[in-house]
Amino acid sequence: MDALSWHAPDADHPARRAARASMTAVGSGRRDAWLALFAPDALVEDPVGPSFLDPAGAGHRGHDGIGAFWDSFIATISGFRFEITDSFANGPCCANVATITTTMGDGSTMTIDCILVYTVDDAGLITSLRAHWEPDRAMATLTKG
Repeated sequence: MDALSWHAPDADHPARRAARASMTAVGSGRRDAWLALFAPDALVEDPVGPSFLDPAGAGHRGHDGIGAFWDSFIATISGFRFEITDSFANGPCCANVATITTTMGDGSTMTIDCILVYTVDDAGLITSLRAHWEPDRAMATLTKG
């Protein structure tokens, strides 16, 4: 099964291309390919604001910070499934309405309903990824494997 299911407008747009590439890289566990999509000083906020993943709510900046986010969070998940139900691209940004299903090593799952906003530079590199989701709401969907 593909890690990305796209049921949304898909007209070509630089930020939409970057978003799709980002989700595909995460879904296939390709850390280096994912990091290569980001500008050197990019910022990832996942989720936006303080959370158990980022208590200060400052986000993760630059390849070192974004790589550390991968290592401490993304790498701990054994499977990701992205379902995109709507997509709005304009200017340097693309906002996607998404449901992400994560599967842990023990088979437990969690569902994250979110809005993923990607901003790119003139070269098509991601300068900002802002994932708007509610940790408590996602944790309430946790199933045991």
